Amino acid sequence: METALTQIWLDRLDILDIAFQPILNIHTGKIYAVEALLRNVEDAGFKSIFSLFDKVYKEGMLYLFDIRLRELAFQKFTTIEGYEKIKLFYNLDNRLFEIKNYSHGNTKRLLEKYNIPKDNLCFEISERQEITQECDITTVLKHYQDEDFCIAIDDFGVGHSGYKLLYECTPNVIKIDRFFLSNIENNMKKKSLVRNITNLAMQFGIKVVAEGVETKEEFFTCKDIGCHFVQGYLIQRPTLNTKEIHNKYENIVEILKNDKRDKETNTHINSYIDRAKTFDIKTKTTEVVKYLKENPNISIMPIVNSLDEPLGVLQDREIKHFLYSPFGMSLLNNDFTQKTKLKNLMTPCGTADINSDISTIIELFSNNPESVGILITKNSKYLGFLSARAIITIMNEQNLIYAREQNPLTKLPGNIAIDKYLSHLDNDDYILCYFDLDNFKAYNDNYGFRNGDRVIMLFADILRQKVPNDFFKAHIGGDDFFIAVKLNKKDEMNYIDDIKNTIKKFAQDVKAFYSREDIDRGFIISKDREGNTKQFDLLSVSASVIVVKSKTKKDLEGINLVLSAQKKIAKKDSGKMCISSLI
Repeated sequence: METALTQIWLDRLDILDIAFQPILNIHTGKIYAVEALLRNVEDAGFKSIFSLFDKVYKEGMLYLFDIRLRELAFQKFTTIEGYEKIKLFYNLDNRLFEIKNYSHGNTKRLLEKYNIPKDNLCFEISERQEITQECDITTVLKHYQDEDFCIAIDDFGVGHSGYKLLYECTPNVIKIDRFFLSNIENNMKKKSLVRNITNLAMQFGIKVVAEGVETKEEFFTCKDIGCHFVQGYLIQRPTLNTKEIHNKYENIVEILKNDKRDKETNTHINSYIDRAKTFDIKTKTTEVVKYLKENPNISIMPIVNSLDEPLGVLQDREIKHFLYSPFGMSLLNNDFTQKTKLKNLMTPCGTADINSDISTIIELFSNNPESVGILITKNSKYLGFLSARAIITIMNEQNLIYAREQNPLTKLPGNIAIDKYLSHLDNDDYILCYFDLDNFKAYNDNYGFRNGDRVIMLFADILRQKVPNDFFKAHIGGDDFFIAVKLNKKDEMNYIDDIKNTIKKFAQDVKAFYSREDIDRGFIISKDREGNTKQFDLLSVSASVIVVKSKTKKDLEGINLVLSAQKKIAKKDSGKMCISSLI
Protein backbone atom coordinates (compact mmCIF):
# COMPACT_ATOMS: atom_id res chain seq x y z
CA MET A 1 0.00 0.00 0.00
CA GLU A 2 1.22 3.49 -0.87
CA THR A 3 2.07 5.39 2.32
CA ALA A 4 2.71 8.88 0.99
CA LEU A 5 0.56 11.07 3.16
CA THR A 6 1.53 14.69 2.73
CA GLN A 7 3.36 16.44 5.55
CA ILE A 8 0.33 18.68 6.11
CA TRP A 9 -1.83 15.67 6.90
CA LEU A 10 0.88 14.09 9.03
CA ASP A 11 1.04 17.31 11.05
CA ARG A 12 -2.73 17.28 11.43
CA LEU A 13 -2.61 13.70 12.65
CA ASP A 14 -0.20 14.79 15.39
CA ILE A 15 -2.85 17.26 16.62
CA LEU A 16 -5.80 14.87 16.54
CA ASP A 17 -6.66 12.62 19.47
CA ILE A 18 -9.08 9.80 20.24
CA ALA A 19 -11.75 9.92 22.95
CA PHE A 20 -13.70 6.87 24.10
CA GLN A 21 -17.32 6.60 25.20
CA PRO A 22 -18.50 3.41 26.96
CA ILE A 23 -21.32 1.15 25.75
CA LEU A 24 -22.85 -0.81 28.66
CA ASN A 25 -24.98 -3.89 29.17
CA ILE A 26 -28.34 -2.27 29.93
CA HIS A 27 -29.21 -4.91 32.55
CA THR A 28 -26.01 -4.95 34.59
CA GLY A 29 -24.10 -1.70 34.07
CA LYS A 30 -21.01 -3.66 32.96
CA ILE A 31 -18.98 -2.42 30.02
CA TYR A 32 -19.49 -4.12 26.66
CA ALA A 33 -17.53 -1.81 24.36
CA VAL A 34 -16.15 1.66 23.78
CA GLU A 35 -16.68 3.84 20.73
CA ALA A 36 -13.63 5.70 19.38
CA LEU A 37 -14.43 9.35 18.66
CA LEU A 38 -12.14 11.86 16.94
CA ARG A 39 -11.19 14.98 18.92
CA ASN A 40 -9.15 18.22 18.47
CA VAL A 41 -10.64 18.69 14.99
CA GLU A 42 -10.93 22.46 15.45
CA ASP A 43 -7.27 22.67 16.52
CA ALA A 44 -6.37 20.94 13.26
CA GLY A 45 -8.14 23.70 11.31
CA PHE A 46 -11.61 22.24 10.62
CA LYS A 47 -15.11 23.24 11.68
CA SER A 48 -16.27 19.68 12.10
CA ILE A 49 -15.28 16.02 11.68
CA PHE A 50 -17.36 15.92 8.49
CA SER A 51 -15.46 18.83 6.92
CA LEU A 52 -12.14 17.15 7.81
CA PHE A 53 -13.11 13.90 6.08
CA ASP A 54 -14.54 15.76 3.08
CA LYS A 55 -11.21 17.54 2.66
CA VAL A 56 -9.05 14.41 2.91
CA TYR A 57 -11.44 12.60 0.55
CA LYS A 58 -11.22 15.33 -2.10
CA GLU A 59 -7.44 15.14 -1.93
CA GLY A 60 -7.53 11.37 -2.57
CA MET A 61 -5.92 10.44 0.75
CA LEU A 62 -8.91 9.16 2.67
CA TYR A 63 -7.77 5.55 2.98
CA LEU A 64 -4.18 6.43 3.90
CA PHE A 65 -5.47 8.87 6.50
CA ASP A 66 -7.99 6.37 7.89
CA ILE A 67 -5.36 3.65 8.32
CA ARG A 68 -3.27 6.08 10.40
CA LEU A 69 -6.36 6.92 12.47
CA ARG A 70 -7.05 3.23 13.03
CA GLU A 71 -3.56 2.76 14.35
CA LEU A 72 -3.99 5.76 16.66
CA ALA A 73 -7.30 4.32 17.95
CA PHE A 74 -5.96 0.77 18.31
CA GLN A 75 -2.86 1.89 20.18
CA LYS A 76 -4.84 4.02 22.63
CA PHE A 77 -7.49 1.30 23.05
CA THR A 78 -4.84 -1.04 24.47
CA THR A 79 -4.23 1.41 27.32
CA ILE A 80 -7.75 0.73 28.67
CA GLU A 81 -7.62 -1.70 31.59
CA GLY A 82 -9.16 -5.01 30.53
CA TYR A 83 -9.36 -4.04 26.84
CA GLU A 84 -8.95 -7.72 25.90
CA LYS A 85 -12.50 -8.40 27.14
CA ILE A 86 -14.36 -5.52 25.47
CA LYS A 87 -15.08 -4.36 21.94
CA LEU A 88 -13.84 -1.31 20.10
CA PHE A 89 -16.37 0.42 17.86
CA TYR A 90 -14.53 2.25 15.06
CA ASN A 91 -16.35 4.57 12.62
CA LEU A 92 -15.74 4.07 8.91
CA ASP A 93 -16.27 6.58 6.11
CA ASN A 94 -18.45 4.96 3.43
CA ARG A 95 -16.28 6.39 0.64
CA LEU A 96 -13.19 4.32 1.49
CA PHE A 97 -13.57 1.90 -1.40
CA GLU A 98 -13.62 4.71 -3.95
CA ILE A 99 -9.97 5.50 -3.18
CA LYS A 100 -7.56 3.98 -5.71
CA ASN A 101 -4.83 3.24 -3.18
CA TYR A 102 -7.13 0.98 -1.14
CA SER A 103 -5.53 -2.39 -0.35
CA HIS A 104 -6.37 -5.53 1.66
CA GLY A 105 -4.88 -6.78 4.91
CA ASN A 106 -3.98 -3.54 6.70
CA THR A 107 -6.52 -3.91 9.51
CA LYS A 108 -5.38 -7.46 10.22
CA ARG A 109 -1.78 -6.27 10.38
CA LEU A 110 -2.62 -3.52 12.86
CA LEU A 111 -4.66 -5.86 15.06
CA GLU A 112 -1.75 -8.28 15.23
CA LYS A 113 0.68 -5.44 15.96
CA TYR A 114 -1.33 -4.32 19.02
CA ASN A 115 -2.41 -7.82 20.08
CA ILE A 116 -6.13 -7.08 19.67
CA PRO A 117 -8.33 -10.12 18.89
CA LYS A 118 -10.27 -9.74 15.66
CA ASP A 119 -13.61 -10.31 17.42
CA ASN A 120 -12.93 -7.28 19.63
CA LEU A 121 -13.20 -4.88 16.68
CA CYS A 122 -16.54 -3.65 15.38
CA PHE A 123 -16.64 -1.39 12.33
CA GLU A 124 -19.38 1.21 12.67
CA ILE A 125 -20.96 2.49 9.47
CA SER A 126 -23.42 5.38 9.54
CA GLU A 127 -26.72 5.17 7.69
CA ARG A 128 -26.90 8.95 7.88
CA GLN A 129 -23.78 9.52 5.76
CA GLU A 130 -24.31 10.29 2.09
CA ILE A 131 -23.68 7.36 -0.24
CA THR A 132 -22.26 7.87 -3.71
CA GLN A 133 -23.10 5.83 -6.81
CA GLU A 134 -19.61 4.36 -6.91
CA CYS A 135 -19.81 2.82 -3.47
CA ASP A 136 -23.00 2.27 -1.51
CA ILE A 137 -23.28 1.20 2.12
CA THR A 138 -24.17 -2.38 1.15
CA THR A 139 -20.80 -2.81 -0.59
CA VAL A 140 -18.93 -1.62 2.50
CA LEU A 141 -20.95 -3.85 4.80
CA LYS A 142 -20.55 -6.98 2.69
CA HIS A 143 -16.81 -6.45 2.28
CA TYR A 144 -16.13 -6.40 6.01
CA GLN A 145 -18.65 -9.17 6.67
CA ASP A 146 -16.80 -11.36 4.16
CA GLU A 147 -13.67 -10.60 6.17
CA ASP A 148 -15.54 -11.85 9.31
CA PHE A 149 -15.51 -8.48 11.06
CA CYS A 150 -18.27 -7.40 13.41
CA ILE A 151 -20.42 -4.71 11.76
CA ALA A 152 -22.62 -2.06 13.37
CA ILE A 153 -25.01 0.33 11.64
CA ASP A 154 -24.98 3.72 13.32
CA ASP A 155 -27.86 6.26 13.30
CA PHE A 156 -30.30 3.51 12.37
CA GLY A 157 -33.67 4.83 11.24
CA VAL A 158 -32.64 8.29 10.04
CA GLY A 159 -30.97 7.29 6.77
CA HIS A 160 -32.31 6.17 3.42
CA SER A 161 -31.67 2.43 3.48
CA GLY A 162 -33.45 1.44 6.69
CA TYR A 163 -34.90 -2.05 6.75
CA LYS A 164 -33.36 -2.81 3.36
CA LEU A 165 -29.99 -3.06 5.12
CA LEU A 166 -31.33 -5.57 7.63
CA TYR A 167 -32.62 -7.69 4.78
CA GLU A 168 -29.55 -7.56 2.55
CA CYS A 169 -26.68 -7.51 5.03
CA THR A 170 -27.88 -8.45 8.54
CA PRO A 171 -25.32 -6.51 10.60
CA ASN A 172 -24.23 -7.72 14.02
CA VAL A 173 -25.33 -4.54 15.78
CA ILE A 174 -27.64 -1.60 15.13
CA LYS A 175 -27.47 1.66 17.05
CA ILE A 176 -30.81 3.43 17.33
CA ASP A 177 -30.43 7.13 16.71
CA ARG A 178 -30.86 9.65 19.52
CA PHE A 179 -33.80 11.25 17.65
CA PHE A 180 -36.01 8.26 18.48
CA LEU A 181 -34.90 8.08 22.13
CA SER A 182 -35.22 11.71 23.21
CA ASN A 183 -38.18 11.90 25.63
CA ILE A 184 -39.29 8.43 24.46
CA GLU A 185 -41.03 7.68 27.77
CA ASN A 186 -43.68 10.30 26.93
CA ASN A 187 -43.99 9.64 23.21
CA MET A 188 -46.06 6.60 22.21
CA LYS A 189 -45.12 6.91 18.53
CA LYS A 190 -41.39 6.80 19.28
CA LYS A 191 -41.92 3.99 21.76
CA SER A 192 -43.79 1.90 19.17
CA LEU A 193 -41.19 2.52 16.47
CA VAL A 194 -38.25 1.61 18.70
CA ARG A 195 -40.06 -1.48 20.00
CA ASN A 196 -40.74 -2.67 16.43
CA ILE A 197 -37.14 -2.01 15.34
CA THR A 198 -35.79 -3.83 18.40
CA ASN A 199 -38.09 -6.84 18.03
CA LEU A 200 -37.24 -7.23 14.36
CA ALA A 201 -33.51 -6.90 15.00
CA MET A 202 -33.53 -9.45 17.80
CA GLN A 203 -35.31 -11.99 15.61
CA PHE A 204 -32.33 -11.81 13.25
CA GLY A 205 -29.88 -12.17 16.15
CA ILE A 206 -28.87 -8.50 15.87
CA LYS A 207 -27.83 -6.71 19.06
CA VAL A 208 -29.40 -3.30 19.73
CA VAL A 209 -27.66 -0.27 21.26
CA ALA A 210 -29.76 2.64 22.55
CA GLU A 211 -27.52 5.57 21.62
CA GLY A 212 -27.51 9.02 23.20
CA VAL A 213 -29.45 8.15 26.36
CA GLU A 214 -29.43 11.11 28.75
CA THR A 215 -32.09 10.48 31.41
CA LYS A 216 -33.17 7.65 33.71
CA GLU A 217 -36.61 7.68 32.09
CA GLU A 218 -35.11 7.09 28.64
CA PHE A 219 -32.86 4.38 30.10
CA PHE A 220 -35.69 2.42 31.69
CA THR A 221 -37.93 2.72 28.62
CA CYS A 222 -35.16 1.32 26.38
CA LYS A 223 -34.53 -1.46 28.91
CA ASP A 224 -38.22 -2.36 29.01
CA ILE A 225 -38.43 -2.38 25.22
CA GLY A 226 -35.61 -4.93 25.07
CA CYS A 227 -32.48 -3.03 23.97
CA HIS A 228 -29.32 -4.96 24.84
CA PHE A 229 -26.91 -2.07 25.36
CA VAL A 230 -26.92 1.63 26.19
CA GLN A 231 -24.63 4.56 25.40
CA GLY A 232 -24.93 8.23 26.27
CA TYR A 233 -24.34 11.11 28.68
CA LEU A 234 -26.32 9.37 31.45
CA ILE A 235 -23.42 6.92 31.66
CA GLN A 236 -20.40 9.01 30.69
CA ARG A 237 -19.37 11.68 28.21
CA PRO A 238 -16.55 10.79 25.79
CA THR A 239 -13.22 10.99 27.57
CA LEU A 240 -9.64 11.39 26.36
CA ASN A 241 -8.36 9.80 29.56
CA THR A 242 -8.54 6.00 29.26
CA LYS A 243 -8.18 5.64 33.04
CA GLU A 244 -11.73 6.99 33.28
CA ILE A 245 -13.09 3.95 31.42
CA HIS A 246 -14.34 1.40 33.96
CA ASN A 247 -15.33 -2.26 33.95
CA LYS A 248 -18.59 -1.44 35.74
CA TYR A 249 -20.40 1.90 36.08
CA GLU A 250 -21.62 2.25 39.64
CA ASN A 251 -24.00 5.12 38.77
CA ILE A 252 -25.90 2.77 36.45
CA VAL A 253 -25.66 -0.15 38.90
CA GLU A 254 -27.22 2.14 41.55
CA ILE A 255 -30.01 3.17 39.16
CA LEU A 256 -30.77 -0.48 38.46
CA LYS A 257 -30.62 -1.37 42.16
CA ASN A 258 -33.07 1.42 43.08
CA ASP A 259 -35.50 0.52 40.32
CA LYS A 260 -38.69 -0.13 42.27
CA ARG A 261 -41.01 -0.32 39.28
CA ASP A 262 -43.18 -3.37 38.82
CA LYS A 263 -41.10 -5.96 37.03
CA GLU A 264 -41.08 -9.70 36.64
CA THR A 265 -38.37 -11.95 37.96
CA ASN A 266 -36.66 -14.48 35.75
CA THR A 267 -35.16 -16.66 38.42
CA HIS A 268 -37.33 -19.64 37.49
CA ILE A 269 -36.26 -19.41 33.83
CA ASN A 270 -32.93 -20.91 34.84
CA SER A 271 -34.61 -24.28 35.33
CA TYR A 272 -35.72 -24.26 31.69
CA ILE A 273 -32.42 -23.20 30.11
CA ASP A 274 -30.57 -25.89 28.18
CA ARG A 275 -26.80 -25.44 28.62
CA ALA A 276 -26.24 -26.80 25.13
CA LYS A 277 -22.65 -27.28 23.98
CA THR A 278 -21.40 -24.40 21.83
CA PHE A 279 -19.17 -24.44 18.78
CA ASP A 280 -16.75 -21.70 17.80
CA ILE A 281 -17.57 -20.17 14.42
CA LYS A 282 -14.20 -21.37 13.12
CA THR A 283 -14.81 -25.02 14.03
CA LYS A 284 -14.43 -27.43 11.13
CA THR A 285 -17.69 -28.93 9.93
CA THR A 286 -16.26 -32.43 10.22
CA GLU A 287 -15.97 -31.95 14.01
CA VAL A 288 -19.65 -30.97 14.18
CA VAL A 289 -20.63 -34.05 12.15
CA LYS A 290 -18.66 -36.25 14.54
CA TYR A 291 -20.43 -34.65 17.52
CA LEU A 292 -23.84 -35.22 15.93
CA LYS A 293 -23.09 -38.88 15.30
CA GLU A 294 -22.06 -39.34 18.93
CA ASN A 295 -25.13 -37.39 20.17
CA PRO A 296 -28.02 -38.29 17.83
CA ASN A 297 -30.64 -36.61 20.05
CA ILE A 298 -29.05 -33.16 19.65
CA SER A 299 -30.96 -30.89 17.26
CA ILE A 300 -29.61 -27.40 18.08
CA MET A 301 -25.98 -26.29 18.38
CA PRO A 302 -25.29 -22.66 19.40
CA ILE A 303 -22.48 -20.95 17.47
CA VAL A 304 -20.27 -18.40 19.27
CA ASN A 305 -17.22 -16.24 18.53
CA SER A 306 -13.96 -16.08 20.44
CA LEU A 307 -15.57 -13.77 23.06
CA ASP A 308 -18.28 -16.40 23.66
CA GLU A 309 -20.92 -14.14 22.14
CA PRO A 310 -23.73 -16.09 20.42
CA LEU A 311 -23.89 -15.62 16.65
CA GLY A 312 -26.70 -18.01 15.74
CA VAL A 313 -27.63 -21.68 15.85
CA LEU A 314 -26.77 -24.67 13.70
CA GLN A 315 -29.70 -27.03 13.25
CA ASP A 316 -29.04 -30.71 12.69
CA ARG A 317 -31.11 -30.65 9.50
CA GLU A 318 -28.53 -28.34 7.88
CA ILE A 319 -25.83 -30.95 8.41
CA LYS A 320 -28.07 -33.89 7.53
CA HIS A 321 -28.81 -32.21 4.24
CA PHE A 322 -25.19 -32.90 3.31
CA LEU A 323 -25.04 -36.33 4.91
CA TYR A 324 -27.85 -37.68 2.76
CA SER A 325 -26.81 -36.10 -0.54
CA PRO A 326 -24.56 -38.00 -3.04
CA PHE A 327 -21.61 -35.65 -2.70
CA GLY A 328 -22.40 -34.30 0.78
CA MET A 329 -19.65 -36.05 2.72
CA SER A 330 -16.99 -35.10 0.22
CA LEU A 331 -18.09 -31.46 0.51
CA LEU A 332 -18.03 -31.62 4.30
CA ASN A 333 -14.52 -33.07 4.27
CA ASN A 334 -13.31 -30.27 2.01
CA ASP A 335 -12.13 -27.52 4.35
CA PHE A 336 -11.87 -25.06 1.47
CA THR A 337 -15.55 -25.22 0.48
CA GLN A 338 -17.28 -21.97 1.44
CA LYS A 339 -20.72 -23.62 1.46
CA THR A 340 -19.87 -25.85 4.39
CA LYS A 341 -18.31 -23.26 6.67
CA LEU A 342 -20.33 -22.89 9.87
CA LYS A 343 -21.11 -19.22 9.25
CA ASN A 344 -22.91 -20.20 6.04
CA LEU A 345 -24.75 -23.14 7.61
CA MET A 346 -26.00 -21.46 10.80
CA THR A 347 -29.29 -19.58 11.01
CA PRO A 348 -30.06 -16.37 12.94
CA CYS A 349 -31.67 -16.78 16.34
CA GLY A 350 -33.24 -14.30 18.73
CA THR A 351 -31.02 -13.32 21.66
CA ALA A 352 -32.07 -11.98 25.05
CA ASP A 353 -30.28 -11.26 28.33
CA ILE A 354 -31.18 -13.45 31.31
CA ASN A 355 -32.32 -10.25 33.07
CA SER A 356 -34.80 -9.32 30.33
CA ASP A 357 -38.47 -9.17 31.27
CA ILE A 358 -40.25 -12.46 30.66
CA SER A 359 -42.69 -10.56 28.45
CA THR A 360 -39.79 -9.43 26.21
CA ILE A 361 -38.57 -13.01 25.75
CA ILE A 362 -42.09 -14.27 25.02
CA GLU A 363 -42.75 -11.44 22.56
CA LEU A 364 -39.44 -12.07 20.80
CA PHE A 365 -40.34 -15.73 20.36
CA SER A 366 -43.99 -15.14 19.42
CA ASN A 367 -43.20 -12.60 16.69
CA ASN A 368 -41.25 -15.20 14.71
CA PRO A 369 -43.38 -18.24 13.78
CA GLU A 370 -40.28 -20.09 12.53
CA SER A 371 -38.32 -19.60 15.76
CA VAL A 372 -36.81 -22.73 17.31
CA GLY A 373 -36.09 -20.90 20.55
CA ILE A 374 -34.10 -18.05 22.08
CA LEU A 375 -30.39 -17.79 22.91
CA ILE A 376 -29.93 -16.51 26.46
CA THR A 377 -26.91 -14.43 27.44
CA LYS A 378 -25.43 -13.14 30.66
CA ASN A 379 -23.24 -10.04 30.40
CA SER A 380 -23.26 -10.54 26.60
CA LYS A 381 -21.79 -14.06 26.92
CA TYR A 382 -23.61 -17.25 25.97
CA LEU A 383 -25.51 -18.73 28.91
CA GLY A 384 -27.81 -21.29 27.33
CA PHE A 385 -30.68 -22.01 24.98
CA LEU A 386 -34.38 -21.64 25.71
CA SER A 387 -36.24 -24.04 23.43
CA ALA A 388 -39.63 -23.41 21.85
CA ARG A 389 -41.16 -26.04 24.12
CA ALA A 390 -39.71 -24.35 27.23
CA ILE A 391 -40.99 -20.92 26.16
CA ILE A 392 -44.50 -22.27 25.53
CA THR A 393 -44.46 -23.77 29.04
CA ILE A 394 -43.39 -20.41 30.50
CA MET A 395 -46.13 -18.66 28.49
CA ASN A 396 -48.75 -20.99 29.98
CA GLU A 397 -47.44 -20.26 33.48
CA GLN A 398 -47.64 -16.52 32.83
CA ASN A 399 -51.21 -16.82 31.58
CA LEU A 400 -52.20 -18.63 34.79
CA ILE A 401 -50.55 -15.92 36.92
CA TYR A 402 -52.26 -13.19 34.90
CA ALA A 403 -55.64 -14.95 35.24
CA ARG A 404 -55.26 -15.07 39.02
CA GLU A 405 -54.48 -11.34 39.17
CA GLN A 406 -57.35 -10.07 37.01
CA ASN A 407 -60.99 -9.43 37.78
CA PRO A 408 -63.00 -12.41 36.49
CA LEU A 409 -65.85 -10.23 35.14
CA THR A 410 -64.06 -7.41 33.33
CA LYS A 411 -60.68 -9.14 32.78
CA LEU A 412 -59.01 -5.93 33.95
CA PRO A 413 -56.12 -6.16 36.47
CA GLY A 414 -57.38 -6.55 40.02
CA ASN A 415 -56.31 -5.53 43.51
CA ILE A 416 -52.97 -7.36 43.45
CA ALA A 417 -51.92 -5.40 40.35
CA ILE A 418 -53.19 -2.14 41.86
CA ASP A 419 -51.14 -2.70 45.02
CA LYS A 420 -48.04 -3.44 42.91
CA TYR A 421 -48.55 -0.29 40.87
CA LEU A 422 -48.99 1.96 43.90
CA SER A 423 -46.08 0.43 45.79
CA HIS A 424 -43.74 1.18 42.88
CA LEU A 425 -44.54 4.87 42.35
CA ASP A 426 -41.25 6.66 41.66
CA ASN A 427 -40.25 10.32 41.88
CA ASP A 428 -42.37 11.47 38.93
CA ASP A 429 -45.73 13.23 38.72
CA TYR A 430 -48.80 10.99 38.63
CA ILE A 431 -52.55 11.27 38.24
CA LEU A 432 -54.46 8.74 40.35
CA CYS A 433 -58.21 8.35 39.84
CA TYR A 434 -60.82 6.36 41.77
CA PHE A 435 -64.13 5.78 39.91
CA ASP A 436 -67.34 4.83 41.74
CA LEU A 437 -70.67 4.17 40.00
CA ASP A 438 -73.48 6.22 41.59
CA ASN A 439 -76.82 4.58 42.48
CA PHE A 440 -75.55 1.19 41.38
CA LYS A 441 -77.19 -0.77 44.24
CA ALA A 442 -80.59 0.69 43.41
CA TYR A 443 -80.17 -0.22 39.76
CA ASN A 444 -78.95 -3.71 40.65
CA ASP A 445 -81.95 -4.30 42.93
CA ASN A 446 -84.40 -3.03 40.34
CA TYR A 447 -82.98 -4.55 37.13
CA GLY A 448 -81.24 -7.64 38.50
CA PHE A 449 -77.65 -8.83 38.85
CA ARG A 450 -77.28 -9.80 35.20
CA ASN A 451 -78.02 -6.27 34.02
CA GLY A 452 -75.83 -4.97 36.83
CA ASP A 453 -72.94 -7.01 35.41
CA ARG A 454 -73.65 -5.57 31.96
CA VAL A 455 -73.36 -2.06 33.36
CA ILE A 456 -70.02 -2.97 34.96
CA MET A 457 -68.84 -4.36 31.61
CA LEU A 458 -69.98 -1.18 29.85
CA PHE A 459 -67.81 0.99 32.08
CA ALA A 460 -64.82 -1.37 31.69
CA ASP A 461 -65.17 -1.17 27.89
CA ILE A 462 -65.31 2.64 28.05
CA LEU A 463 -62.04 2.64 30.01
CA ARG A 464 -60.40 0.36 27.43
CA GLN A 465 -61.61 2.26 24.39
CA LYS A 466 -61.70 5.90 25.47
CA VAL A 467 -58.89 6.23 28.02
CA PRO A 468 -55.40 6.42 26.38
CA ASN A 469 -53.11 3.39 26.51
CA ASP A 470 -50.68 5.33 28.71
CA PHE A 471 -53.02 4.75 31.66
CA PHE A 472 -52.90 1.80 34.00
CA LYS A 473 -56.52 0.59 34.23
CA ALA A 474 -57.88 -1.75 36.89
CA HIS A 475 -61.08 -3.04 38.48
CA ILE A 476 -61.06 -2.86 42.27
CA GLY A 477 -64.22 -4.90 42.50
CA GLY A 478 -67.99 -4.37 42.33
CA ASP A 479 -68.67 -0.89 40.94
CA ASP A 480 -65.25 0.57 41.85
CA PHE A 481 -62.45 1.15 39.31
CA PHE A 482 -58.98 2.67 39.38
CA ILE A 483 -56.79 4.31 36.73
CA ALA A 484 -53.40 6.00 36.98
CA VAL A 485 -50.80 7.54 34.69
CA LYS A 486 -47.33 9.02 34.92
CA LEU A 487 -47.47 12.47 33.40
CA ASN A 488 -45.58 15.48 32.23
CA LYS A 489 -46.86 19.04 32.57
CA LYS A 490 -48.00 19.44 28.95
CA ASP A 491 -50.27 16.39 29.19
CA GLU A 492 -51.81 17.06 32.62
CA MET A 493 -54.89 18.92 31.36
CA ASN A 494 -55.34 16.44 28.50
CA TYR A 495 -55.44 13.58 30.99
CA ILE A 496 -57.96 15.45 33.19
CA ASP A 497 -60.09 15.95 30.07
CA ASP A 498 -59.89 12.19 29.41
CA ILE A 499 -61.38 11.55 32.86
CA LYS A 500 -64.15 14.14 32.30
CA ASN A 501 -64.99 12.57 28.93
CA THR A 502 -65.17 9.13 30.56
CA ILE A 503 -67.74 10.44 33.05
CA LYS A 504 -69.84 11.99 30.24
CA LYS A 505 -69.55 8.93 28.00
CA PHE A 506 -70.82 6.56 30.71
CA ALA A 507 -73.77 8.82 31.66
CA GLN A 508 -74.79 8.90 28.02
CA ASP A 509 -74.31 5.22 27.13
CA VAL A 510 -75.79 3.72 30.31
CA LYS A 511 -79.27 5.02 29.40
CA ALA A 512 -79.53 2.12 26.95
CA PHE A 513 -79.82 -0.18 29.98
CA TYR A 514 -83.03 1.47 31.26
CA SER A 515 -86.66 1.17 30.25
CA ARG A 516 -88.19 4.02 28.25
CA GLU A 517 -90.40 4.92 31.24
CA ASP A 518 -87.42 5.34 33.59
CA ILE A 519 -85.46 7.35 31.00
CA ASP A 520 -88.39 9.76 30.45
CA ARG A 521 -88.88 10.50 34.14
CA GLY A 522 -85.12 10.56 34.85
CA PHE A 523 -85.11 8.33 37.92
CA ILE A 524 -86.09 4.92 39.27
CA ILE A 525 -87.97 3.99 42.41
CA SER A 526 -86.24 1.50 44.69
CA LYS A 527 -85.40 0.86 48.34
CA ASP A 528 -82.34 2.25 50.09
CA ARG A 529 -80.09 0.30 52.48
CA GLU A 530 -82.52 0.89 55.36
CA GLY A 531 -85.46 -0.50 53.35
CA ASN A 532 -87.10 2.88 52.66
CA THR A 533 -88.68 3.46 49.21
CA LYS A 534 -86.94 6.38 47.47
CA GLN A 535 -86.26 7.97 44.10
CA PHE A 536 -82.79 7.33 42.67
CA ASP A 537 -81.20 9.23 39.80
CA LEU A 538 -80.08 7.32 36.75
CA LEU A 539 -76.63 5.75 36.90
CA SER A 540 -73.62 8.00 36.68
CA VAL A 541 -69.96 7.72 37.69
CA SER A 542 -68.01 9.91 40.11
CA ALA A 543 -64.26 10.44 39.94
CA SER A 544 -61.97 11.19 42.86
CA VAL A 545 -58.70 12.49 41.39
CA ILE A 546 -55.31 13.25 42.95
CA VAL A 547 -52.36 14.81 41.15
CA VAL A 548 -49.29 13.56 43.02
CA LYS A 549 -46.26 15.77 42.45
CA SER A 550 -42.73 14.43 42.07
CA LYS A 551 -41.44 15.77 45.40
CA THR A 552 -44.39 14.40 47.35
CA LYS A 553 -43.69 11.52 49.70
CA LYS A 554 -45.67 8.61 48.27
CA ASP A 555 -47.66 7.78 51.43
CA LEU A 556 -50.08 5.14 50.18
CA GLU A 557 -52.25 5.21 53.29
CA GLY A 558 -52.59 8.99 53.03
CA ILE A 559 -53.36 8.81 49.30
CA ASN A 560 -56.11 6.24 49.90
CA LEU A 561 -57.65 8.38 52.65
CA VAL A 562 -57.78 11.44 50.37
CA LEU A 563 -59.25 9.45 47.47
CA SER A 564 -61.92 8.01 49.75
CA ALA A 565 -62.83 11.40 51.30
CA GLN A 566 -63.04 13.07 47.89
CA LYS A 567 -65.41 10.38 46.61
CA LYS A 568 -68.26 11.77 48.73
CA ILE A 569 -67.62 15.31 47.45
CA ALA A 570 -67.49 14.12 43.81
CA LYS A 571 -70.93 12.48 44.10
CA LYS A 572 -72.48 15.85 45.02
CA ASP A 573 -70.57 17.84 42.37
CA SER A 574 -72.42 18.74 39.15
CA GLY A 575 -69.46 17.56 37.08
CA LYS A 576 -69.15 14.37 39.15
CA MET A 577 -65.45 14.99 39.83
CA CYS A 578 -63.35 16.16 42.75
CA ILE A 579 -59.68 16.88 42.14
CA SER A 580 -56.81 17.83 44.45
CA SER A 581 -53.04 17.98 44.33
CA LEU A 582 -50.55 16.56 46.81
CA ILE A 583 -47.44 18.75 46.89
